[in-house]
Amino acid sequence: MTHQQPTPIPAVRALRKLGNDIRGARRRRRIPTQVMAERAGISRTTLVKAEKGETGVSIGTVATLLFILGLLDRLADVADVRHDSVGLDMADDLLPQRIHTTRRD
Repeated sequence: MTHQQPTPIPAVRALRKLGNDIRGARRRRRIPTQVMAERAGISRTTLVKAEKGETGVSIGTVATLLFILGLLDRLADVADVRHDSVGLDMADDLLPQRIHTTRRD
């Protein structure tokens, strides 16, 4: 039997916000839940779970919902290296202090 670690509270909050944002975008577009679920190939129950930000909803489902809403491009940038200030700082720390040229005789 495997034990799953609980989802960290900040991650739960981020998922809830994402779900709420998806719900808001769907409502602003006046797409009924049944139509949205059909377009995504999911049940209305799964759509409601996604819009609540429940942790068990697959990222593929979330990506499909964002695609339907025309917001998928933003998902692709979530972990883009250009936005990874910690990783970029760590990489910069590994750069050599000096660069030596090799002598040619």
